[in-house]
Amino acid sequence: LTRQLATLLASGLTMEHALTALIEEVSAMKTREVLGDGKAEVTGGLSLAAALGIYGRHFPDYYRALVRGGEESGALPKVLQHLADYLDARQALHQKTSLALLYPALVTFVAICVVTGLLVYVVPQIVQVFQQSRQSLPLLTRGLIAVSVFLRGAGPWLAGIGVCAALGARIALRSDRHRRRWHAFLLRLPGLGPAIRGLNTSRFASTLAILVGGGVPLLAALDYSARAMSNMVMHDGIKAAIERVREGEGLAHALSATRIFPPLMLHLVGSGESSGKLEHMLERAAQLETQTLERRLAVLLTLLEPVMILVMGGVVLVIVLAILLPIMEINQ
Repeated sequence: LTRQLATLLASGLTMEHALTALIEEVSAMKTREVLGDGKAEVTGGLSLAAALGIYGRHFPDYYRALVRGGEESGALPKVLQHLADYLDARQALHQKTSLALLYPALVTFVAICVVTGLLVYVVPQIVQVFQQSRQSLPLLTRGLIAVSVFLRGAGPWLAGIGVCAALGARIALRSDRHRRRWHAFLLRLPGLGPAIRGLNTSRFASTLAILVGGGVPLLAALDYSARAMSNMVMHDGIKAAIERVREGEGLAHALSATRIFPPLMLHLVGSGESSGKLEHMLERAAQLETQTLERRLAVLLTLLEPVMILVMGGVVLVIVLAILLPIMEINQ
């Protein structure tokens, strides 16, 4: 939608005619309603940014800030084109991250279901034969029987406790204090922490680059870029950096004081400040962080898949041995 609007405005159409063309183009009823209401507000005398502000749930703060900067600078088509490129890149990174984590999550879920099914339904029927023979069972078999009996008896309770724990965690994370502690804990985790830091750094740098390039003042651009970050600890760090910049400190020094960004990005920001090419250096930093994040995900998945297979195979091996050992003793 953003790219189409940029193309229509660049071709010389007025805002009213461009919105009319978009309404005729889209097929989703909700999108048509939003565009229709926005067109009515623009026709009534509001700017496009002000009209989008009515639908803040659909258009984030940084989106409206860029549109406002494009309108004030008279370069709205160019700003919208850059914004469309940014949205494409952000969506692509989100899809890569989601798809990369989908396979391990699916395999883990299936493995848990298979092992639970074996312990609850298959193992009791097979082990029942050994129990009827009244022979002394091996320790491994007795342990497997105990686990099976526990799961059959306490399974519904465990499921209920899990659901209650998930709901309780969700309610607790609505509090800023608890969510900040959780986000700080995630940043300290090996493997996952650097990935979360890299993802938020890439979002911040790319958002700030496009806002600065769109003519948005630096303090406002920093505030909108901080809202694009999902980690509260890093968000709070940007808030502290904003106060330092407001007091006259350089952006690179202010970001360095937060101790949440990689040194390479800080050097690029400092170089951009001194050379007047802050936008390009931020874009470069975002690209480097995205590439680093993709490499980390690739390494993590490369290690995670065989580990999951080995764990699953080990669990199944224990179940099979617990069943085979009594049979071997009977044969002896």
